[in-house]
Amino acid sequence: MKVNYLQEKTPLFDALLAYVQELPVSCHVPGHKNGAIFHEAGKGIYEQLLKIDATEVDGLDDLHAPEGPILEAQLLLSQLYKSDRSYFLINGSTCGNLAAVMGVCDEEDVVLVQRNCHKSVLHGLMLAKAKPIFLKTIYNEEWGIAEGISPQTVKAALKMYPQAKALILTYPNYYGVGEYIEELITLAHQSDLTVIVDEAHGAHFVAGKPFMSSSLIYGADYVIQSAHKSLPAMTMGSYLHMNYGAKNMEKVESYLRMLQSSSPSYPIMASLDLARSFVGTLSKADVEYTRENISTFINQLNKVDGLKVMQRPENICDILKVTIQTDGTFTGYELQSKLNEQGVYVELADPRNILLVLPILKVGQDYSYARIVNAIPKAVALLKVEEREKYIFPVIEDGDVMTELALSFSEMNSRQTKLIELALAENYIAAETITPYPPGIPYIMNGERLSKRKIAYLQNMLRLGAKFHGGIQLKAKQQILVYI
Repeated sequence: MKVNYLQEKTPLFDALLAYVQELPVSCHVPGHKNGAIFHEAGKGIYEQLLKIDATEVDGLDDLHAPEGPILEAQLLLSQLYKSDRSYFLINGSTCGNLAAVMGVCDEEDVVLVQRNCHKSVLHGLMLAKAKPIFLKTIYNEEWGIAEGISPQTVKAALKMYPQAKALILTYPNYYGVGEYIEELITLAHQSDLTVIVDEAHGAHFVAGKPFMSSSLIYGADYVIQSAHKSLPAMTMGSYLHMNYGAKNMEKVESYLRMLQSSSPSYPIMASLDLARSFVGTLSKADVEYTRENISTFINQLNKVDGLKVMQRPENICDILKVTIQTDGTFTGYELQSKLNEQGVYVELADPRNILLVLPILKVGQDYSYARIVNAIPKAVALLKVEEREKYIFPVIEDGDVMTELALSFSEMNSRQTKLIELALAENYIAAETITPYPPGIPYIMNGERLSKRKIAYLQNMLRLGAKFHGGIQLKAKQQILVYI
């Protein structure tokens, strides 16, 4: 990879450093006054960061009307990702998903949506009052995870719903897997659909092989990336890219201004500037160094009895995502717990697996691979002290290829609700969204009719120790909120 020296520039970060060097007196918000006033318990940790936790003073620009270093930083971002326009998001990819969905979709617009979308996509559809058609994903039985959608499914959906306005994809999924993205985008554009891609886990794809290709390359109209997930950026730092020829750009920008905080975090924005420069100046040697470290790490993991590591072709699976499966005598949740006891915290656990998210390294940089390799066999050994029968893990319901909600979002607003026993909820319509978290993919959607198999799966997930967002009485009383 040829180094792009233009990407060495960090205009917003540089502007903040210049501001700090002035030793400014703050007679404006925030209340900590450049770190001078702060709780003593936290001052030692926060003091340096608070010096750049500024506001829109002269020289630091304005996120909502940029004309200085923020504008320059966003132009460098656009140049790197080869977009028409790119924006800093300080409210996470959630904000970008909401803005894109609400800017593209109007009330009652038919929208084709990958079923394993993030909950923020669903919330955007709710706010827009659109009509989602959920498309069944490919289910990987070996690993127990939902992946992407097939071109055949999209073709069938386009035939069934020729009036569809947009296609919303998740690429890659939380486990780093993604296929058919080029073909899916082509199919959508052939039918004049706008393509929105939640590419939260793909901000690093711009670095090129061995990483997967970004959907931007294949013409996706709106692409949302969580820089903080795979690049060295602060939590909540994300990017929104608009591709050339995308419809409704001005409307999406309008929603972005509504949804972004009017008091954006300068530390987050500066970290986005630095993260862009970090990935934009990666050399071929850096990428190969990262790859070699990961390969060595995986080879070490494969020697641990009772575990296996997912290994898929690099063009369809992100090398930064390492999925480790148990032999079935213990769950992913149990393995996660034992690792936590040793100070090793994984990205997520599910009934069968744990997921590790690894960093991109520049040549010479170190990461705690040795500590992880030491901790995992210890965790497995602790779990194998007793002889146990293998678990029978729940299987995701084989639903229809295309499904609609039983109620429109407008109808949901006018219906009353009640709590009932989960075991008795078959054929009722869910009045809350229940989302295993992480990964933040809704399993039960507000407005969805509850089937016997969905209920059984949810009961099994509760039994195995899954954690959920939503479900106000799900864990405490095994009750679910339904419409009446």
